[in-house]
Amino acid sequence: MAQPTQTDHFADPKADTCDRCGKNVANSKVFVFKTPSSSGESSETGPATEMNRCFSCALRHRPMLKRSLLAAAVVGTILTALNQGDNIFFGQWTGALYWKIPLTYCVPFLVATYGALSSSKK
Repeated sequence: MAQPTQTDHFADPKADTCDRCGKNVANSKVFVFKTPSSSGESSETGPATEMNRCFSCALRHRPMLKRSLLAAAVVGTILTALNQGDNIFFGQWTGALYWKIPLTYCVPFLVATYGALSSSKK
């Protein structure tokens, strides 16, 4: 019987580290994000490279944050117009609007971020 080689045990040593900060993620949650290849091809036309991220680095992944902010801006504006539009239109600013409107934008941001992280969990 052939002896296993070192490459059999450790197929990809880089898979156990965060590609951004270098933290060992072997015993923690790992999030995988796909980016276009370094040759400049888009992910639709060429191969995409995968990046492993620890939780704290995954929360700061710029493309994910941009998508979450865009979703929050669109959905938050629609919900604010539906729920508080009459108060805003008629100028009836109550104290509650100062916390309701920011929360209306926070909820879609958190939902979009949670969805992106849960779909990229390894």
